[in-house]
Amino acid sequence: MKPTRSALLLASVLALAACDSAEKQKAAAQAAAAAQAAAKEQKAQELGKLFDEKYAQHNWVLARAHGEELVVMHPDSPVTARIRPQFEEAKAKAEAAREQQRLAALWEYQGIEVKGGEQLSAAIYSKKPVDTGVGTAQPVRLIFRDHPSWGRSSYLVLENGDFDCYGGCKVQVTLDDGKPRAMAASRPDTDEAIAMFIEDERALWRLAGGGAKAMSIEFPVKMGGKRTAVFEVGGLDKGRLPKW
Repeated sequence: MKPTRSALLLASVLALAACDSAEKQKAAAQAAAAAQAAAKEQKAQELGKLFDEKYAQHNWVLARAHGEELVVMHPDSPVTARIRPQFEEAKAKAEAAREQQRLAALWEYQGIEVKGGEQLSAAIYSKKPVDTGVGTAQPVRLIFRDHPSWGRSSYLVLENGDFDCYGGCKVQVTLDDGKPRAMAASRPDTDEAIAMFIEDERALWRLAGGGAKAMSIEFPVKMGGKRTAVFEVGGLDKGRLPKW
């Protein structure tokens, strides 16, 4: 049975309608994709403005955060390409700032009311425990003290063992990878603390606050031989002991 003329016409109309519907769906999909891309680029533009603002303020931590979001979420955006050199700079400076904060947090400052005024001190523990030959390895403490009656002093304190410096000795002080410097030291005859004073406290203070990241102090111990304590002194706030 041959299709009637009406049936052929209906089939043609339906085919045209289907084609038109597919074209509309394609156009709608393209429009949606374009809108999504525009929205994504708008977000990249907003992040770029935030990055520029924090970069101009030298707020390296937030500048790095906005830059990282751009690099990860919008890698192909022109904004990302524009800010990338500044982002690398902000990232490096944010890392440096975080490291400086870590170093600063290693120091402990105290102000105690004593007879005659206030005693000020700045103290830091060694980076690693030190085995003195007695008991388990313990960190060594470096203390700078300003006392209204006793004056200024710098000394090391052990948790166990003892210094071999009762009659006086020399310790070797090294900044970072520099050359060792000999400094006079002495162990007072007291049981109050296992302490050894480094006699030139002003010189030691200048070394600690002179910009080096680490200061190593080699000292003799009673059990024989010498030990070395390494202190990460780079975060010292010299203003906390203003008379030094």
